[in-house]
Amino acid sequence: MKEDKKEKPVEIILSQPSSRDLRGRQSVRATFKLTEKAIETMSAVSVHLGIKQKSLFDHLIDDLESLERIALQMGSVSRDLSSRMQKTYVLSRRTLSCLDRAAKEYSASRNALVEFSIQRLQPVIAKEKERHAERKKLLSRLDDFLDTAEKILMGAEQTLGPGDPVYDQLEKAMMGMVSTRDDIAAFIEKGKVIENF
Repeated sequence: MKEDKKEKPVEIILSQPSSRDLRGRQSVRATFKLTEKAIETMSAVSVHLGIKQKSLFDHLIDDLESLERIALQMGSVSRDLSSRMQKTYVLSRRTLSCLDRAAKEYSASRNALVEFSIQRLQPVIAKEKERHAERKKLLSRLDDFLDTAEKILMGAEQTLGPGDPVYDQLEKAMMGMVSTRDDIAAFIEKGKVIENF
């Protein structure tokens, strides 16, 4: 009788997270004075792409090199503070720390750094507007196609009758296409937020 040899578990060595790294991922609230356009941009990109605003902030601001370039390009640009609105966002502690460090190091306004960082989303919005317009055209073509398919199905019903295997397959295909069309239309409706940019 053979003895079952127990396999030794494979030991995987991974780097251990530090408490500093973990604290850096904590969510904090920060209030900025931003233009209405910047606030709308964050909202539109978030809704349209299905990305949380916190993730957008982390992507845009948690990059000291980009903040440095923005601060240097800003120079002494002054903005009319009266046209700005206060807006509170949730972002990671690490992102806020990065923003504070850049503002201090380059004697730049946190609000201006955030405003200019959000402007980096403009090419994304421009591209998404183009894609949204193309999706609307495709939906229109799909609607035309479904009108034709509906006529084919009605003809099959008259000539073959319900219960015929070919008619049943056509009906099943039609139901699938209508469901797909409705999903596409819902996605396009959600994307209408991008049309105003």
